[in-house]
Amino acid sequence: MTGEPRAADDSSGRDTRPELRASDRDRDQVVEVLQVAAGDGRLTATELDERLDAALSARTMGELTVLTADLPSDGMPPQAKELVRIDQRFGDVTRTGRWLVPRRMEIRLMFCDAKLDFTEAVITHGTLHLDVDLRVGGNLTLVTRPGILVDTDGLERSSGEIKIRPVPEPDAPLTLQVRVSGQSRGGDITARPPRRKVSELLRRRAPGNTGS
Repeated sequence: MTGEPRAADDSSGRDTRPELRASDRDRDQVVEVLQVAAGDGRLTATELDERLDAALSARTMGELTVLTADLPSDGMPPQAKELVRIDQRFGDVTRTGRWLVPRRMEIRLMFCDAKLDFTEAVITHGTLHLDVDLRVGGNLTLVTRPGILVDTDGLERSSGEIKIRPVPEPDAPLTLQVRVSGQSRGGDITARPPRRKVSELLRRRAPGNTGS
């Protein structure tokens, strides 16, 4: 019969294995794709509801593939890595700009500073699990933005300081929870909003400028 999709025939030679069981992560990724497509106007509200129901109840990869087969891959949300490791002695480490926040990070520092700047980061999930081992001189700075909450209750600290500074707009919707665990044996952890540029501070302090 002509005109019907041939899901089992892949001319690239790649084994799509449509019978492969889908995981919770696979379903979540398809849900993200569908929501973005609806936001772009590619799916109606009714179509979105129908496909979301099908995605959440899908058992196999084949069932999930059908739900996004007619949607372009360009512009779809990037997929965060499960784990990123940083093991650094001496020197500095920085993640800034539009970096993709992973689901977990393991950070080991000694005699160095690491900065994770979330102000422009790409966040595709709700929680970042941060497992740290901060030794002598190993300091970690988290630059936050409204909607990011830092939780250090799971951290064991024998020395070093923890400074969590409030961010502006405390009532902003929660976009990311950073759960810090592990241990600090001589390093500091600081969570703070981005610093204002010197030019902005001078302008605000100029005579006759009340600022807002």
